[in-house]
Amino acid sequence: MSARTVVVGAGVAGVSAVAGMRSAGYDGEILLIGDEPELPYRRPPVSKEIIRGDKTPDQIRIKPETWYADNAVELLTGARVTAIDPVAATVTLAEGLTVAFDQLLLATGGTARAMGNAGHTLRTLADVPKFQSRLTPGQHLIVVGAGLIGSEIAASARGLGCDVTLLETAHLPLPRLLPPLLGQMYADLHKSHGTELHTSVTVESIVDEGGETVVRAADGRTWSAPVVVVAIGMDPATGLADAAGIEVADGIVVDASGHTSIPGIYAAGDVANMPNGVLGGRHRVEHWQNAQNHGTAVGKTMAGADGTFVEVPWCWSDQYGINLQVTGWPEAGHDVRMRGSIDDHDFSAFFLRGDVLLGAVTIGRPKDVRQARKWIAAGERVHLDALSDEDAVLADSVIV
Repeated sequence: MSARTVVVGAGVAGVSAVAGMRSAGYDGEILLIGDEPELPYRRPPVSKEIIRGDKTPDQIRIKPETWYADNAVELLTGARVTAIDPVAATVTLAEGLTVAFDQLLLATGGTARAMGNAGHTLRTLADVPKFQSRLTPGQHLIVVGAGLIGSEIAASARGLGCDVTLLETAHLPLPRLLPPLLGQMYADLHKSHGTELHTSVTVESIVDEGGETVVRAADGRTWSAPVVVVAIGMDPATGLADAAGIEVADGIVVDASGHTSIPGIYAAGDVANMPNGVLGGRHRVEHWQNAQNHGTAVGKTMAGADGTFVEVPWCWSDQYGINLQVTGWPEAGHDVRMRGSIDDHDFSAFFLRGDVLLGAVTIGRPKDVRQARKWIAAGERVHLDALSDEDAVLADSVIV
């Protein structure tokens, strides 16, 4: 009998892993299980192009429907795995069906954090109809959370003519991604586009009252609107792994090749807590690019290829027509060298410890972020003055 690989999770990590296995020569059976009824799709457009109506679900598919049959991948959608038995090497579906595996990949991603039942979350295509029809000019929308997803939803809704109130616990938007210098720029950007931004807000409750949804803060302030979207992050979906006795700690713990604590079982993507091959220690990355590349690398490992996954994180965000790109691990405590103009939304900010580059944030300068990512991966030391000199080309001459 041929070997069988079961992949739980049909997001970008799971699909990329399957593609990686086939590209590395794996010729066994592959069963890809997704709990959504949809053909696998890319999540980033959901909070932007999809809710604005700029794209349809069919335009954001990860692979065409024919790709799965062409690559001998059995795709099972709308199916929820309820248990893993590592000893019997089986997974059990909600319908009671038991499926045997020779190796198993957990690409389960995460679940959107909620606050009660009154506010909506936006993570899947199924979440969109709950409020998309109400995103009309003049309609009031409250967004709780000014991280990446919340900020993108707010910007998209403003683009549709909605009146938007954006609430954030931290002092500035994008607190997990940007240092205060750049968080302030985004606070100003929201306000300049008519978004009503309130920071340092600790939301205590979200309840439905008489056709309106009311958001109450711990300091007594309240806001109300017909629609409230909660965008306060995600939790890694570790329940299956934990119940099966697989090591879990802020995600599923894996080594540099994607192996979990149980032989024959792997994890990839947002759910995987992996070694940080650049800075040391461990990290879990919630960005699409990482999920794609980590999934591909783990899939190749499962096909028998040697190798470890080492990658500098990179992500982007589109808000109000401005494209932000971030790479590495920028922190507020780092030394920052700038080139360009924050006010003109045309700049690169480089984050360093001593003369070692650890992160970069750019707007309108994609070449800079690509170059910075290479230097971060290599642990290069750089000439500090050259980073902030617009006349100095970002090339190897900048390296010490």
